Amino acid sequence: MQHQAAQRGEASPIQRIETPDWMRRQNTSMLFTQVIVGINAAVFVGMLVAGVQMLGNPSGEDLVRFGANFGPYTLSGQWWRLLSCVFIHGGLLHIAFNMWCLWDLGRLAESIYGHLMFAAVYLITGLTSSLASIFWNPFTLSVGASGAIFGIAGALIAAFYLGEFSLPRAAMSGMLRSVMLFVGYNLFFGAIVARTDNAAHVGGLLMGLIMGALIAKLAPQQDAVGRRIAILLFGLLLAYCGAVYLQRSARSGFHRQLGQFIWPSIRHVGNPAVCRSPDRSLLM
Repeated sequence: MQHQAAQRGEASPIQRIETPDWMRRQNTSMLFTQVIVGINAAVFVGMLVAGVQMLGNPSGEDLVRFGANFGPYTLSGQWWRLLSCVFIHGGLLHIAFNMWCLWDLGRLAESIYGHLMFAAVYLITGLTSSLASIFWNPFTLSVGASGAIFGIAGALIAAFYLGEFSLPRAAMSGMLRSVMLFVGYNLFFGAIVARTDNAAHVGGLLMGLIMGALIAKLAPQQDAVGRRIAILLFGLLLAYCGAVYLQRSARSGFHRQLGQFIWPSIRHVGNPAVCRSPDRSLLM
């Protein structure tokens, strides 16, 4: 920087790099990332205390009892499962992997979007990931945070592509490359491992890309409260439309089988570990 300034004949060889508008007055603490990790850990401990085999492989009945996403139950009125499943995990390895990813990506995303916006994006993308899971796997149990984590990754990708940062190009390219590698590796891994819910990953990722792009282009400033609320309402509207579509489809299709279905295999969102269903055990 000093050499370039001297070549241009500037009086002072020291240049100050200004923070872009949409990152000014930003608190870099990771308050909600810590809160979300804490909630996941508390749910894990609570299930463990309740006698669920969380150090190994919990049964399908236990996961459903604590709020797993399952199409026939969710679409018959238990809509809370769309969010509760995001805070439930299928074992120690499952939660350890997801919380490690959330800690790294959440710290970065919360510093860019702010506490409340980060939390809202996390929850909305978690909702859409659960809906995508039901759409693709209506009779499969689904638990885990990685759908929402993919949503945060999508929002970061949109921010790095469309947002304005004063960081050097090399630093921006490095961060973007890291997030892209995370997404690419986990989608590939999910495609070859039968017990990974890639539908939830894709659903969360797409919603994260949409919301991240809208924020970067329409409401990058922290004080653009009205526009940011409108973006969040738009995200909720998309999720609502998805839920209505699924419910109407269910009425004409698989809901007739509610009294006849057999417990499905458990599909842990983002879980590379051993999965277990009530009637059989499967290795990864």
